[in-house]
Amino acid sequence: MAITASAVQELRKATNAGMMACKKALTETDGDMDAAVKLLREKGIVKSAGRSDRETSEGLIAAHVSENADSGVLAEINCETDFVAKNEAFGAFVSDITKTIAQSDAADAESAVGLAYGDGTIQDTLGAKFSELGEVIKVKRITRYTAEGNGAVSSYIHMGGKVGVLLELSAENAGTKDNETFKELSRDICLHIAALNPAGLTRDDIDASTIEEENEINRKQLEAEGKPAEIIEKILIGKINKYFSESCLIDQAFVKDDKVSVKQHIAAQSKEIGDNINIVRFARFNVGA
Repeated sequence: MAITASAVQELRKATNAGMMACKKALTETDGDMDAAVKLLREKGIVKSAGRSDRETSEGLIAAHVSENADSGVLAEINCETDFVAKNEAFGAFVSDITKTIAQSDAADAESAVGLAYGDGTIQDTLGAKFSELGEVIKVKRITRYTAEGNGAVSSYIHMGGKVGVLLELSAENAGTKDNETFKELSRDICLHIAALNPAGLTRDDIDASTIEEENEINRKQLEAEGKPAEIIEKILIGKINKYFSESCLIDQAFVKDDKVSVKQHIAAQSKEIGDNINIVRFARFNVGA
């Protein structure tokens, strides 16, 4: 009988085996799903049914930036245990998968797993890793940046792959991204993002509901202290400004010099470089978050 794509997807979901292995098993069992699962187990491709539903809260973050720094990818590859995540071979595998994704045009995890890799696809390889390691391996998420104009993309991996950052900076001059001061600035901002985990780039990136919640919490605290209503409103302005200074990247105290904000540090470095440098966007991944 003809094996449908939906049947292959169903078997993949149930077993985490590779697409080609699932299609072959269904073909050999004439489309019998239970028999196909059994056949995959007999061949050692799947060790037990239903494993793909197990929690994959461990793993690694990896990044790959192009040689000329005009594009980059940040990826989170998950597994089940920290034991596997710390394995050197797994780390090399994650790096290679991320490089493959970076060299493609895949925009999300779903399209990434369909990319050609080895003798099949990334998904096929994840299925093989499942058989090899006894754990479900998943591409959880990716993000891709391509710099515009004379800008550049940079990355930073923190805590042995538990945290990763992808950053895009803009510049006006063609030679800026090759400037050593600019490169150091990029690394330092990435490190800052990894360490301080900003909620957004500017105040505009903070959800109105978050601001409302902060104000409500502060208002109730001030009311409990017996503050007059007209005083409360003035205090709330100061408190929300403090929240912004702690949560917005450009307003945060710079991690290497807390006497200046990130915005002030960039302005000083821009002057030294002789260009106008700005943060365009950033992404921060934390394993399992």
